[in-house]
Amino acid sequence: MAKYKICFVTTDNKEVAEKIANELVSQKLAACVNIIPSITSIYRWEGKIEKSKEFMLVIKTKSVLVKDVIIAVKNMHNYSLPETIFFDISDGSSQYLDWLGANTLFTSNISKDREEDK
Repeated sequence: MAKYKICFVTTDNKEVAEKIANELVSQKLAACVNIIPSITSIYRWEGKIEKSKEFMLVIKTKSVLVKDVIIAVKNMHNYSLPETIFFDISDGSSQYLDWLGANTLFTSNISKDREEDK
């Protein structure tokens, strides 16, 4: 398993995007979050094809923090079903990956008796 992950999250609200980014970095659940404005998303929702202008969050984190990120995003997001899709970082600049590791929590905050998917 890869030590680090990239997560994509979308929202239609700039303030929500900034709140999620700030909270994830403040809580050390992510080392960095990029907010890419003005993407167009086309998707099926409740049986209809939809088209929306959205913001894309690109979240850099540790694999061990995936569940924490999912819960944090869900708690702050304005969608009932927020996108949280993770990809392995298989390689990269060793200095950058060291920085990523140094700026995230060492281990998960989720207690073992907590619901896995709130």
